Amino acid sequence: MKILVTGAAGFIGFHLSRRLLADGHRVVGLDDLNDYYDVKLKSDRIANLTDNESFRFIKLDIAERAGMENLFADHRFDRVFNLAAQPGVRYSLTHPHRYVSSNVVGFTNVLEGCRHQQTPHLVFASSSSVYGLNTRMPFSVSDNVDHPISLYAATKKANELMAHTYSYLYGLAATGLRFFTVYGPWGRPDMAYFLFTQSILENRPIKVFNHGRMKRDFTYIDDIVESLVRVMNRIPGPDPNWDRSQPDPAGSSAPFRLFNIGQSNPVDLMEFIATLETALGRKAEKVFLPLQPGDVPETHAHTADLESVIEFKPSITIREGIPKFISWYLDYYQERPQS
Repeated sequence: MKILVTGAAGFIGFHLSRRLLADGHRVVGLDDLNDYYDVKLKSDRIANLTDNESFRFIKLDIAERAGMENLFADHRFDRVFNLAAQPGVRYSLTHPHRYVSSNVVGFTNVLEGCRHQQTPHLVFASSSSVYGLNTRMPFSVSDNVDHPISLYAATKKANELMAHTYSYLYGLAATGLRFFTVYGPWGRPDMAYFLFTQSILENRPIKVFNHGRMKRDFTYIDDIVESLVRVMNRIPGPDPNWDRSQPDPAGSSAPFRLFNIGQSNPVDLMEFIATLETALGRKAEKVFLPLQPGDVPETHAHTADLESVIEFKPSITIREGIPKFISWYLDYYQERPQS
């Protein structure tokens, strides 16, 4: 198939593109290579992909309407993965306009392209952040998520609403995936595990928020990619059992579905740090700080519905995944100091 991956220079987009190419698909990878984090890392990801003749890279911001219209006019895609977004909870507190531009305006351009091209299936990234003030665990896609606590989360909730609208009005088959703390090689330098590793190796203290009383549903990148590849061929249709008088947010009378995508096995932050320390062979100096604005103390994904659809359950533990990340990190940065 011919597949569009927006955010192809990003962490998940890169790994997904590489897997799709390995499976024999043609991939058009889109990214604006912005400077939210190390552009060199993003460029190196793309360089890793361009060795394959079935990959074409286009440098473009999805918020550029004319460019996106031309993209969809020039290509007919069998599948579209929208992974491009301005990420980060804390960054959204200080740079709100970047989130509206990429996550709202940009996503509108993706939806319009899929609508006019009649794309058979749009798979788009949402986030566990949409659960906001929810405390009932595990988080379920059937729960109400109307109380986000960061603009990032609000834009991801907006994406779900926008995609459903296009599914209902235009019959666009769309699947939204709420990602839970994805980690692994080629990861994002703004993520805690990446920052911890850098600080430990440089003998600097690490910042441990909420005094270490945090749990995260850490999910290894290979499990995420396997799930994505399986999801793309599970095209949703209208749910004949969906009841307007008792509407389930996870489904619809339109061809639309929402799923959590995660390990469904929350890990204590202190255990995660200990696993990093073991893999690095060093102890971390820890500075304990309060919970930061926009953060939540715990995430836990209910994933049974997704697992029943794709017949796959993420299984890679942090004891398997963290050493793989550390091995990549040491190899990647040995010739170039971390900036």
